Amino acid sequence: MNPRDCLAVMPARNEAATVGEVVRGVREALGCDVLVVDDAGDDGTAEVARAAGAEVLVLPLGLGAWGATQTGIRYAVRQGYGGVVTLDADGQHLPSSLPTLFEEQARSGADVVIGTCIERLSGPKRIAWHYLRVLTGLRLSDFTSGLRLYNRRALVRLASPEASLLDFQDVGVLMLLAREGRTIAEVPTPMRARSNGHSRVFASWWVVLRYMINTTVLCLARLDAGRRAPVAGEARR
Repeated sequence: MNPRDCLAVMPARNEAATVGEVVRGVREALGCDVLVVDDAGDDGTAEVARAAGAEVLVLPLGLGAWGATQTGIRYAVRQGYGGVVTLDADGQHLPSSLPTLFEEQARSGADVVIGTCIERLSGPKRIAWHYLRVLTGLRLSDFTSGLRLYNRRALVRLASPEASLLDFQDVGVLMLLAREGRTIAEVPTPMRARSNGHSRVFASWWVVLRYMINTTVLCLARLDAGRRAPVAGEARR
């Protein structure tokens, strides 16, 4: 994929302090268009993003990280972009590392490339990731990285109504794509420490528990759907 044919999508909620720097960094690193999806924030994120050169969509109500990201993906599909690179607006993801995702995609031909930073994983995260690897069958080292590159094939699937039902983009999105034979690759990337705010998934043990329960139910539902799917030649019986 040519980076200039892709769209950088950044979901953002009250990230006025950092979004401008990230937008400028992405434009410098890739030379591509940037879309910031303001998830019903109230701190002027949209204005800062526009001043930095980004297109901005302002959601009338908060949809969460995946809802805002899918909004950007649907925009990219309708506008005919060849791919989407997603990253956070809080400055954790370094724009200078974005070309690494395209290099890995060119090498592997993967439909999805995830930028991972294993060093950031705490003990609880490592335990959770081991559980998710066993549960999903996905041999990935980092399930919640928002630094991702999707090609056109992946975008069309993720713009579908079925993908709108996912509460968290992390595991659900990857399961949806892997189930249909889309290939997923990972590449190590650096990441800054969070300067403010907190992790969406690991904000508290209650949030962690809710995340793991939701993910477990999602995985079991997928397994059950697979068992109930008719075998070829039996659908008309």
